[in-house]
Amino acid sequence: MQNSLFTEEVGFRPLAARMRPESLDDYVGQMHLVGPGKPLRRAVEQGQLHSMILWGPPGVGKTTFARLLASVGDLSFETVSAVLSGVKDIRAIVERARNRKLSQGQDTLLFVDEVHRFNKSQQDAFLPHIEDGTFIFVGATTENPSFELNSALLSRTRVYVLKNLEEPDILRLLGRALASEEGFSGQLAVSDEVLSVMASASGGDARRALNILEISADLAEPDSDGKNRVTAEQLEQVMQTSLRRFDKGGDVFYDQISALHKSVRGSDPDGALYWLCRMLDGGCDPLYVARRLVRIASEDIGNADPRALQLSKDAWDAQERLGSPEGELALAQAVTYLALSPKSDAVYKAFNQCMADIKQDPDYEVPVHLRNAPTKLLKSMGHGESYRYAHHEPDAFAAGESYLPEAIHTRRYYEPVNRGLEIKLSEKRQRLDALNEQSPRKRHT
Repeated sequence: MQNSLFTEEVGFRPLAARMRPESLDDYVGQMHLVGPGKPLRRAVEQGQLHSMILWGPPGVGKTTFARLLASVGDLSFETVSAVLSGVKDIRAIVERARNRKLSQGQDTLLFVDEVHRFNKSQQDAFLPHIEDGTFIFVGATTENPSFELNSALLSRTRVYVLKNLEEPDILRLLGRALASEEGFSGQLAVSDEVLSVMASASGGDARRALNILEISADLAEPDSDGKNRVTAEQLEQVMQTSLRRFDKGGDVFYDQISALHKSVRGSDPDGALYWLCRMLDGGCDPLYVARRLVRIASEDIGNADPRALQLSKDAWDAQERLGSPEGELALAQAVTYLALSPKSDAVYKAFNQCMADIKQDPDYEVPVHLRNAPTKLLKSMGHGESYRYAHHEPDAFAAGESYLPEAIHTRRYYEPVNRGLEIKLSEKRQRLDALNEQSPRKRHT
């Protein structure tokens, strides 16, 4: 395993460097750009490379992707950093690129890290060489190019947005590091639970995830199988924080979401707010909480206060638009509103009962008077015959009409409760029931 950690040519190589992919198939994440059939992937595979700006947060694969472009396109790879380099360094690279093209016929890819840190004149220095094909320019930035890069440079490049890696992507990368010769060659044991915490703690940063794994490996101790094993306790030492912050799939997580749900159902805004904050502090995805609040709004409040559903959706939208921590205040607003809303599970019970009945009942046919009749043939078969158009009836209600299959026309599913808006809905239902009973046009007796 050690032969890939240190070589005489390059010395010690960190795990993140050793795990750089050698093909697009090994590249983790960014499937919206390099997935099968995507335009950027096709351009790479067809050798139609172009100058570009890679915009995204740290650790999402900007440098790795640039190196892959050079490798796949058989290009010489040159790199400069805006923090360490100046116009003099650019001129030297230009000279080498020109000589290489003339003497060897090989093109050059110039990767400029943190390109937004170059000032206007330094950015302008790239322009003529991009235009005449001296090199293919690939700039990487964590800042919005529209604000940080010259319009002249933007007009000569295409901007691609790279996103934080999803946890499945990180887990795939960690698994490859454990198994591959460039990594630990299967000699390091890490449980799925510990790997999940590593992935969660990485925040979508592949480099950080691999660094956590590498440092943890230094603390690993042999287990009964002779393999070095990384335990949860050792991982806590590496991260210097309690793993409860990343227990997003364990019992604690599900206990907390249960406590949040039951606090809202129990109309306790303080308890609901407390468990919301505990979950957010523990590293829970705020969008997961947002989805659960939408569910709670329908399950436990329903038509007693329909505004609860809309407010929950608005909080979800705010979290997606603003992110953390700004969006989390909207979640707190929704949680406290839901807790103090009138409660009703009438819709929840009606839906579950109806679904259960449908699963065990025969497939009853649609009553003839409710069937669609778009053709003369169907009309001749009685489809839609004697259907009463409600808007043409007094108070837009066809008293005595039935809309359930004949065999189950007396069933009742939705029974509003005597709380919130459902008080009004219950009163209306009672009034409609009375009209149905009094109607001489009842379809059933």
